[in-house]
Amino acid sequence: MTTTRTFEELVAEADAVSVEGWDFSWLDGRATEERPSWRYSRLLAERMARATAALDLQTGGGEVLAGVPRLPAVAVATESWPPNIARATARLRPRGVAVVADDDEPRLPFGDGVFDLVTSRHPVTTWWAEIARVLRPGGTYLSQQVGPRSVVEVTEHFMGPQPYGSARDPEKARAAAEAVGLEVVDLRLEALRTEFSDIGAVIYFLRKVIWIVPGFTVDRYRTELRALHDRIQAEGPFVAYATRFLIEARKPSLRAVSG
Repeated sequence: MTTTRTFEELVAEADAVSVEGWDFSWLDGRATEERPSWRYSRLLAERMARATAALDLQTGGGEVLAGVPRLPAVAVATESWPPNIARATARLRPRGVAVVADDDEPRLPFGDGVFDLVTSRHPVTTWWAEIARVLRPGGTYLSQQVGPRSVVEVTEHFMGPQPYGSARDPEKARAAAEAVGLEVVDLRLEALRTEFSDIGAVIYFLRKVIWIVPGFTVDRYRTELRALHDRIQAEGPFVAYATRFLIEARKPSLRAVSG
C-alpha cells in the first residue's frame, strides 16, 4: 500500500523520532516481521518460573524481561548503554530485578556458579566462557540470536553485494558453546518475512539497528533512500528476510562431570 505523504515528510519524521530503548512499537502499521515458531517469550517465562537465580544479559530497556509473569527469587539483568540502563531500572526494579551497569565484555561482575539460568535476547556478542563460568552445574543458557545474513536485502540495497560468511552462524555458536564445556540441547534457525511499507520505517529501523548498515545517516544515503521510496511507491512493501536462531545449552551436572 502506498502513502500520500511525500518523501521529504517521511524522512524528516523518521530522522527526528527517538530510537532509545528496544521497543519497536513506532513501526506498528508501517513494518511487519514474522515471529519465530519457538516463541522465545514463552520459553523464557517457562525457564524463569523454574529458576532460583537468573541472569539476563544485555537486557536493553528491560522490555522482554518485564513481560515474564513469574521471576525467580534472585533476578539480575546487565546493560551497557546508559539510556537503556535507566529504562531497564525503571521497568525492572519494581519487579525485584537488580539492574547492573556492565560494559558487556569479560569479565562479568559475578562469581563462579551463581546462576542456574542465564538468558539473552539478541546479544551483540556472546561471551561463552563467562556464561559457562557463572552457570551452576546443571544450569541452562537460553538465547534467541540474530542469524546469518539477516535482512541482507536491506543491507545490499544501501551497500551493494555482501560476502556470504557470517559470524552469526548457529553452527559456530554450537562449536563455541561446546568448546567451553556446555552441551547444546536445542538449536533452531528460521528465516522470517519482513515488510517495510514506507521509507520512514526503513530509516527508523536503520537508525535503531545500527549494524544493518554501519554508519547509516539520512544525508549519507539520501540517494539510496529516494530510490527505495520510489520502489515502494511503485511496487508496494519492500520485502526482506530476518534470520533468527534459538540456542539452549546446559552446563553438565557435577555427577556427569565426575562420572
